Amino acid sequence: MHTVVVGTSGVTASDVLAVARDGARVELSAEAVAALAAAREIVDALAAKPDPVYGVSTGFGALATRHISTELRAQLQRNIVRSHAAGMGPRVEREVVRALMFLRLKTVCSGHTGVRPEVAQTMADVLNAGITPVVHEYGSLGCSGDLAPLSHCALTLMGEGDAEGPDGVVRPAGELLAEHGIAPVELKEKEGLALLNGTDGMLGMLIMALADLDTLYKSADITAALSLEGLLGTDKVLAPELHAIRPHPGQAASAANMLAVLKDSQLTGHHQDDAPRVQDAYSVRCAPQVAGAGRDTMAHARLVAERELAAAVDNPVVLPDGRVESNGNFHGAPVAYVLDFLAIAAADLASIAERRTDRLLDKNRSHGLPPFLADDAGVDSGLMIAQYTQAALVSELKRLAVPASADSIPSSAMQEDHVSMGWSAARKLRTAVDNLTRVVAVELYAATRAVELREGLTPAPASRAVIEAVRKAGVQGPGPDRFLAPDLAAADAFVRSGQLVAAAESVTGPLQ
Repeated sequence: MHTVVVGTSGVTASDVLAVARDGARVELSAEAVAALAAAREIVDALAAKPDPVYGVSTGFGALATRHISTELRAQLQRNIVRSHAAGMGPRVEREVVRALMFLRLKTVCSGHTGVRPEVAQTMADVLNAGITPVVHEYGSLGCSGDLAPLSHCALTLMGEGDAEGPDGVVRPAGELLAEHGIAPVELKEKEGLALLNGTDGMLGMLIMALADLDTLYKSADITAALSLEGLLGTDKVLAPELHAIRPHPGQAASAANMLAVLKDSQLTGHHQDDAPRVQDAYSVRCAPQVAGAGRDTMAHARLVAERELAAAVDNPVVLPDGRVESNGNFHGAPVAYVLDFLAIAAADLASIAERRTDRLLDKNRSHGLPPFLADDAGVDSGLMIAQYTQAALVSELKRLAVPASADSIPSSAMQEDHVSMGWSAARKLRTAVDNLTRVVAVELYAATRAVELREGLTPAPASRAVIEAVRKAGVQGPGPDRFLAPDLAAADAFVRSGQLVAAAESVTGPLQ
């Protein structure tokens, strides 16, 4: 099994994906253990002094003015975890929780949190044992970090609360730790706070969304190319020289992908045949511009994610010169904004895909295709309601595009009077990515049928490879009406698994 070694300088997106989705093992580097021990010495020295230090010998948030006596500090750290583990609603997905835990461990290993090496090792042990704390949908405002979600994870480290075992069964966390020979941690000064104070949940979901969207944007380029073929459109608008004079890199990449898929097609360039048109509709002609803008938004989001992956997010932090200082680095705004940007881009990509699907189904705009791509229109309804489903998904995506980060509800008696809502932005982006996959699947279903209905004209080799692969995957071609939901589900699985991209790339080579 792949092993990810956590040092002091952060981790990579591929590390996060390996741990969250593939169950990679986690190890602490010798450098990280040394940094943890050195920072802990600083915290211990401060804890021994009479002067109050936030997070070490004081209360938290609006209660930070109270100095806590030595004998109550361990109880204070336990209490903050128990009281902050206040999530509600459905359980969050296993991969999200694993990303959340791993990214918190990344910051702990930076040596800026003051957590003891044994606590960090326990975090790694829990991940390696396949134990997943029960984390709930609601509870984070995305400021002071993802407090409630991280608190539920810290509760598991203490042997309290519920967690899912490697067998998928939810049981008391203490039982699961004991079965795997993991001793519950006894938190000391600063440690409870350090386990809760990060942007780890929203960052983990951002990294996974970017990975999924990378595949989806390639998939959307492929389905757009298939729709262009089905509509007998022109590929001249994809010429590199046209995109070079408006030098957005994402636009050029999308146009190049479409051109690669359409190479050697006999279906393109017929827009001056029986039903002449000067230009293709925007949904066809401007596909690279829309998908390209989304790609460039992803590039910015990746930059933010990379910076955050290299960050140590905690409050207070231990600095190399020995100071322990309060700060505001836990505020989720940088991550929240790009999560919302991506939801907007996903909604627009879905919207233009739906318009192409609708055009394929409308006999007045499809340039010779049967109404709704039906076998015997009137007797058969064809893909009429598949487009309804796609439209419903697009409408939902538009609602999900409303930015969560534009909202703020003050908390902690106005001490935390401006919050990012980044966790909410991440949660709705996950739904948006899910729905975008379904929208692309419906376009794939319609476009492949349309291409097959163009008898006497040979589609591009890449298109033929896609059609052959999707049919083998259980998505049926043209014919009389049938139970449509299984076909759409199979198309969704085909896109979601990356098989669509793989099929096209078997001819084109790697797409951008």
